[in-house]
Amino acid sequence: MEQAWIVWTIIAAIFAIGEIFTAGFFLFWFAIGAGVAALLAWLGLGSGYQLGAFVVVSTVLVFFTRRFAEKFTKKQPPGIGADRMIGKIGLVLEEIDNIENKGLVRIDNEEWRAESEDGNKIEKGARVEVCEIDGAHVIVKPVKEGAQ
Repeated sequence: MEQAWIVWTIIAAIFAIGEIFTAGFFLFWFAIGAGVAALLAWLGLGSGYQLGAFVVVSTVLVFFTRRFAEKFTKKQPPGIGADRMIGKIGLVLEEIDNIENKGLVRIDNEEWRAESEDGNKIEKGARVEVCEIDGAHVIVKPVKEGAQ
């Protein structure tokens, strides 16, 4: 195919655009591999060299840059976003009952749907501590008497 470099360029662009819309810093390396294959096609090398270069370059980049990519894709540090609620004390506004899927707490000035950590009911008016965040719910446990 005389215009194989165009096909490889399109493939590289698709991988690059895909990288923009995904969180993982993974498709970028395949875009580079396809770019190398496009260069080889433009230089007139055969499809075997093009495909081989794509596979080798992509694989090597994925393997050797994994640690670099993990630095950019690891979980957000505690205290950012909803994770800032972990460890905070809240007030139960609606009895927490995991079986009936109900429960509402106020933490600072925000209201959250809540579930109890151990599955037991927690009465309205009780103080609770946020253990974790699960989507739009907080997982809480009762605060022991005398705790802040």
